[in-house]
Amino acid sequence: MTQSTPAIPQTVIDLSPLRMLEAELLAMPPVAALGLRIVEATGDRLRLHAPLAPNINDKGCAFGGSLGSLMTLAGWGLIVLRLAEAGLDADVFVADSDIRYRAPLYADIETTAELAEGESWEDFLSTLRSRGRARLSVRAVVCLPEGGVATESLSRYAAKLRG
Repeated sequence: MTQSTPAIPQTVIDLSPLRMLEAELLAMPPVAALGLRIVEATGDRLRLHAPLAPNINDKGCAFGGSLGSLMTLAGWGLIVLRLAEAGLDADVFVADSDIRYRAPLYADIETTAELAEGESWEDFLSTLRSRGRARLSVRAVVCLPEGGVATESLSRYAAKLRG
C-alpha cells in the first residue's frame, strides 16, 4: 500500500489592477487606519467605503481629515486604475485640492470619484504618452445617507511616466 502525499494548498494571487490598488492603499499605515475598502470600480468611477468608528471626531461625526483623505485617495486610485488598464507605468501625485465641507456626516463614509467636468481620459492618456507627464482634475463627493452632499472636492492630479 502506498502512502499518498497530502495535497499542498495552492495560493491564488489575484493580480488584477483593482486588487493591486487595494493592496497598495492598505500597505500605507495611515490609509489602513481609515479602514477603507473598494466598493465599486468602473473605468469612469471609483467608490470607497470607510466605517465611521475609526474616523470619528469629538462631535460624533466623520473627521474632516478622514473625509479629505478618502476623497483624495479615491481620485488618486481612479487614475491609477485607468493607467493600469492602459498599460502605462506612471507615478500619480495630488497637485492641489479644493474641499468643501457642506454638512456633518454621522454615518459610514462613502466617497465617489469621477472625472471633473470638461476632462477627458483620451486627452490625459495621449498627453502622458507624448510628453511623459500630464494633469487631470477629478471631482469626489461624500453623500449624506438621506441625500445631499456632506463633502465635495475638486482635485488636480499629476502623472509622470516612470523610467
